[in-house]
Amino acid sequence: MNLLFLDTETTGNDVTKDRLCQICYKTKQNTRTEYFKPPLPISIKSMSITHITNKMVESRPPFEGSEMRQELEKLLTDHVLIAHNAKFDIAILNAEGLIVPNFICTLRLAHHLDTSAIIPEYNLQFLRYYLDLEVDGGAHDALGDVKVLEAIFNRQYQKIKEEGLSDDEAIARMIEISKTPALYKKFSFGKHKDKMIAEVVKTDRGYLEWLLKQKNEDEEPDEDWLYTLNYYLGKLV
Repeated sequence: MNLLFLDTETTGNDVTKDRLCQICYKTKQNTRTEYFKPPLPISIKSMSITHITNKMVESRPPFEGSEMRQELEKLLTDHVLIAHNAKFDIAILNAEGLIVPNFICTLRLAHHLDTSAIIPEYNLQFLRYYLDLEVDGGAHDALGDVKVLEAIFNRQYQKIKEEGLSDDEAIARMIEISKTPALYKKFSFGKHKDKMIAEVVKTDRGYLEWLLKQKNEDEEPDEDWLYTLNYYLGKLV
């Protein structure tokens, strides 16, 4: 299958309003990265992470109507998008009117493959060093992140193939996993931080019930946490 590794840098982390200001993608034939002037200012918080400032993009063209947008629109019809926390990048692309038919999320795959929940964190750069990946690229830059993304994908792809799958079957399996909400196994926050959720539900079921209520009331509900809490509480239909 044709693979499209992609990363976006954005004006902020709110998928309901923030927009892209940098995008990089890599296919078998080509690697492209471009800056664009977003329709709203880049937040201070985002600038402190990405080091992309409003001055850097003020003379750049908008993504809408750009050559890169046209290229991506065509590529997405016959390529599988690969991204870390793909639902975020897909939401950003959707805001630009782009449709993503097939995708692989290396974040969900990381949770899936870590069956014993031994990895402390799952963000892109943590996995880069935890897995001891040799990658030439800086953090929080779209091009650097795409290089790390590809290295993580390759490691996960080989792990999936250990199930005795062919190349295409392995990709299909990764797509299937990516479209299913992640089942978290351990709390990474709160009073039960670092405890296995399967154990907490036995001793403090009320906490899971309370957390589920909070997650349901979020402006942007987290489908992974909703799935996880409903699973351990035995509420999945």
